[in-house]
Amino acid sequence: MLEVSAAEPARSSARIQATCCATLVDQWVADGVTHAMVSPGSRSTPMALALAAHPAIRLEVFHDERTAGFAALGAGLATGRPALVLCTSGTAAAHFYGAVLEAHLSGVPMIVLTADRPPELRDVGAPQTIDQTKLFGDAVRWFHDPGVPSDEASHTWRSLARRVVSSSSGVRPGPVHVNLPFREPLVAEPYELPPLLPGLVGVHRNSTQLEPVVQVLVGQARGVIVAGRGIDEPQAVAALSEATGWPVLADARSGCRGLPCAVAASDAILRHDELAASLRPDVVVHLGEPPASKVLNQWLAAAGGVQVRVTEVDTVIDPAHTITHRVLSPVGVFCHSIVALLGAPGDASWAHRWGAVSAAADAALADVFAGEAADGEPAVARAVSSFTGHVLVASSMPVRDLEWFGSPDQVATVWANRGANGIDGTVATAIGIAAATDEAVVVLLGDVALLHDASSLTALSGRAVDVRIVVVDNDGGGIFSFLPQATSLPGERFEQLFGTPHHTDLVGLAAAHGLPARTVANTTELRAALYEPGSSLVRVASNRAANVRQHGLLHAAVIDAVAPFAECGQDPESSRADDGRQHRLQLRLGLGEFGQGIALGHDAAAGHQPGGATVG
Repeated sequence: MLEVSAAEPARSSARIQATCCATLVDQWVADGVTHAMVSPGSRSTPMALALAAHPAIRLEVFHDERTAGFAALGAGLATGRPALVLCTSGTAAAHFYGAVLEAHLSGVPMIVLTADRPPELRDVGAPQTIDQTKLFGDAVRWFHDPGVPSDEASHTWRSLARRVVSSSSGVRPGPVHVNLPFREPLVAEPYELPPLLPGLVGVHRNSTQLEPVVQVLVGQARGVIVAGRGIDEPQAVAALSEATGWPVLADARSGCRGLPCAVAASDAILRHDELAASLRPDVVVHLGEPPASKVLNQWLAAAGGVQVRVTEVDTVIDPAHTITHRVLSPVGVFCHSIVALLGAPGDASWAHRWGAVSAAADAALADVFAGEAADGEPAVARAVSSFTGHVLVASSMPVRDLEWFGSPDQVATVWANRGANGIDGTVATAIGIAAATDEAVVVLLGDVALLHDASSLTALSGRAVDVRIVVVDNDGGGIFSFLPQATSLPGERFEQLFGTPHHTDLVGLAAAHGLPARTVANTTELRAALYEPGSSLVRVASNRAANVRQHGLLHAAVIDAVAPFAECGQDPESSRADDGRQHRLQLRLGLGEFGQGIALGHDAAAGHQPGGATVG
C-alpha cells in the first residue's frame, strides 16, 4: 500500500492516479512496449503525462483519434508488439473503432486506453460522457475497467499491466481495451512506484502434432503451397516446396516472391480456364492469410481435396468452408517439421510445369510493361513493388495491382490492412510503420483512400518519420469500374453512386499541410521520386476507363502466353493458337467496347469463362 498523507486528500488522490499510470507504463515498457500514440484531451491527462515522462516510450501526438488508432495499428503490424493508443473520454473513443476492428480481424496486437469520467459522473448528463464499458464489443481480446485508481488497489497495477500485454500478444493477438476513469485534479507528481514484476511476458504454445497432416501429404504429386501474410521464414517455405515438389503461389505480402519456386502471376494464369483446370491440385497448403485475388481464391475453393491451413494466430480463416486440417504453428516451424518427416525430396516435374507456365506469364507481362503499359496504374504498382524497403498498399486496386502485376523478384516488404479490407487509415498506418521501424515507408493508395485519411496529413511534415505517399488519382472510385455495376447502370447513375468524382487538387491538399508535393508524368519519374528522402506526396494521374482497358490488355497477354500449356504434353515453345492472337487483337482494337471490367480477359475460344467480376 502506498504511503499517503491524510493532510492533503485531494492532492494525494491525484498523486495516486499519477502513480498508477506511471506504474502501468513502467511495467508495459519492461514487457516490451515501446510506442504510444496519443490524441490530446483533458481527462486522459494522468496517463498522457506518464507516457510522456517515460524515456523508453516513443510518443507520437495526433490531432484526431482515428489517425492515432491506425498509427498504433501500423506499429503493431510492423513489430508484432502492441502499441499504446490513448484518448480522452466521450466520442473520442468511438473514433478508434475502425482501427480496433482491423487489429481484431488481422490479429495485430494493440492496447487501447480510453480515459473516462468517474462513476459519479456517469448517467447524470455530465459533459463528454458516454457509456464506454465494452465499447468495442467482441472485437477486443479483453476489456477491463479497474475503476478510479486507489491506494488499496496499488498492489494490482503491475499484474494488470502484464495481463494487458499478454492478452494482446497471446496465441490470438489483437486489441485490448482498458477504460481508465480519473477524478480531478488531473495533474500531479507520482509517488515511488511499486517494484517491477520479475520475468517476461511469455506466449506458450502446445507442440503441434503433425503426423496426421504428413499422412495426407505423403505421395501427393499435385499440390500447391499458397503463401500469404504471416510467413516468418521464407526459406523454410522454399524447403517445403523442394521436399514436396510443389510450387509456391506467393502473395505480395508473403515475402516469398523471388524464391526459385515462387509463382507471382497466378491470378492472370488462372484466367485461362482450360489451363486452370489442368493445373487443379489435389492438395493445398495455405500458409498464413489468403491472397486478395478472387480468381485464385475461387480456383482454390473449387479444387476441393485436402486443404491445410497453417497460421501462427489462433483464428479461423476458411471463407470457402474447404479447410480439412488446421495447424496452429509458426509457419517456419511447420515447414521444417514437415520437411523432416517427409524425407526424400518429391517429384519435381509438377513444379517444373508450373515454373514454365510462370516464366511464360512473367515474360509476357514484362513485354507489355516495356511497351503499351509502360505507364498507368499497373505500372505504378510494379514500380512500387521494386522499392527497397517498406511498402503499404491500400485495400482497393493498389493491393490487387501489386499482387497481380508486381515484380516477380519483388524486394519490397509489403503491408496492407486486409482484416476488414477497408481503405480508411491507410496513411496513418504507414505513419505507425515508419515510427516503429525508423525506416522509410512508401504508401500506395488511390485518391479516394487519401481523402478518407486526409486528417493524417496534419503535422506529418513535422514528424520524425519518412512517409512517401504515392497517390493514383483517377478522380473517383476506380475499383468500381471493374464490377458489373459499371456496365449494368446508366453512366450518369454509375458516376453518381460509384464513380463519385471529387475534383480535389491533391497536390494542393498536401502542400497546404507543408508537404513537398508534385505530379509525375511517367513511371520513370516515379521510380526516381520513390528514393527521395523525407515525407512527401507524389501524384500519378490516371483515367478509370483507360485503366480497365490496360488491365484487360495485360491479362490477355498472359492468357496468350500460357495457352500452349493448356494441352498436356504440348511443347511450351510451340506456336500460339490463332484464336489467342485474335483475342488480344480484339482487346487492343475494341477499346470502347471492352467491358468496363466485368471479368477481365474473357476468351471463350481459349477456355476462359465469360462473365463474373474478378475483383473483391
